[in-house]
Amino acid sequence: MLSPDEFLSVTEALYQSFDIQPGAEFTVEMNPKTETRERLAAYRSAGVNRISIGLQSIHKNELKKLGRIHSYDNFLHALDGVHSVVTDNVSADIMYGIPEQTAESFEETLRTVVTLGLTHISAYGLIIEEGTRFFRERDTLSTPDEEAERAMYFSAIAILGEYGFSHYEISNYAIPGYQCRHNLHYWHDDDYIGLGAAAYSCYDGVRFGNTAILTDYVDGKLRSGDGEIIDVATQAFEFAMLRLRLSEGFSLTGYREKFGKEFAHGKEERISLFSKLGLLRISGDRIALTDEGMYVSNNIMAELL
Repeated sequence: MLSPDEFLSVTEALYQSFDIQPGAEFTVEMNPKTETRERLAAYRSAGVNRISIGLQSIHKNELKKLGRIHSYDNFLHALDGVHSVVTDNVSADIMYGIPEQTAESFEETLRTVVTLGLTHISAYGLIIEEGTRFFRERDTLSTPDEEAERAMYFSAIAILGEYGFSHYEISNYAIPGYQCRHNLHYWHDDDYIGLGAAAYSCYDGVRFGNTAILTDYVDGKLRSGDGEIIDVATQAFEFAMLRLRLSEGFSLTGYREKFGKEFAHGKEERISLFSKLGLLRISGDRIALTDEGMYVSNNIMAELL
């Protein structure tokens, strides 16, 4: 949405206002259709060192069903510009469960994107949200059934793994050393600051949102309320819930030291059952979901948390 000059004015204010560490990850999300060399040059000038591009699919019919304005050719053109002007550290978003998508077409998308020099791939299942066009049309959409979606999920793990992409989080894969630091920050339950209208922050034990009314925000009426003080019970829940999204899971000793109680207390039978079913693994001091467990993570977390 921002012109190159507007983007540079925002980033200049960031550098003036914060002590940004050398080598900090600086990501910009980009639509393949709207890339220009002027925009890319501004990103480079501002210190951007990671780009995330929304591809979703290489197939024209699937992109059309999603209402996307770009084509696969647009993506290739944008990727070439990013690689030549800004950075080699590039992530792409792809999706499964798209209307008209098949296991074969999704595999073709997977096997194509892994050849493009990407360092990170996010593979998301389509979620049909209430109030959207897809929700209104849900009875007539030709979406893959549950078994087909499951097959797509595991084909992503297998195929991306063949090409050196580690499945480090439920929906995310990276070449070693290129995991998204921004997202890891959330999943490790660390503080973050959101700037701008409607942005959320979690800082010093309080979670709060900015006003969604742009004129109020510009006038300095920033907050939408007093925020939520995060109590110990919520901290313990979020510590486990967020870290179980990661393939590394979390340290049981670390949990006990932080919250003064055993994570497994009262859950021994469920943990044992999930382990026997191959959904959960305990290795030394760490507990984590397996790939099978990640696919049904919501159900497991509902039982454990």
